[in-house]
Amino acid sequence: MTHFRISEAASLLGVSDDTMRRWVADGILPVEHDEAGRQVIPGVELAERAKEMGAEAADVGSVRRSARNRFTGLVTSVQIDGLMAQVELQCGPHRVVSLMSSEAAREMKLEVGSKSVAVVKATMIILETEKDPRS
Repeated sequence: MTHFRISEAASLLGVSDDTMRRWVADGILPVEHDEAGRQVIPGVELAERAKEMGAEAADVGSVRRSARNRFTGLVTSVQIDGLMAQVELQCGPHRVVSLMSSEAAREMKLEVGSKSVAVVKATMIILETEKDPRS
């Protein structure tokens, strides 16, 4: 089973190490110890917490959506050129770029520093994992 150290788990959930330690102390997440005696969080438990956090963030208003991938962030760039606009969001550690009509960008009043949500509906998503050095 996969385990993550406190700092790795915090980074994966986008919270501070202190928040992760508080969740462990409050019994929200279980903790185990690795061979070196360091505290680790089971990956299965971390994934469950991530799903809970995602559900809390996705519960927005009374609208139903078919797209499940939502990234809230700050607009960091708006480039309008003719009929098209390129808008960049910084959503935590993730950069999301959207191409839209310049009319839509203007109607939405998108500007650097404003808050926006990128809703992604993709039929093809590529996943990567790190290679296991033992194999």
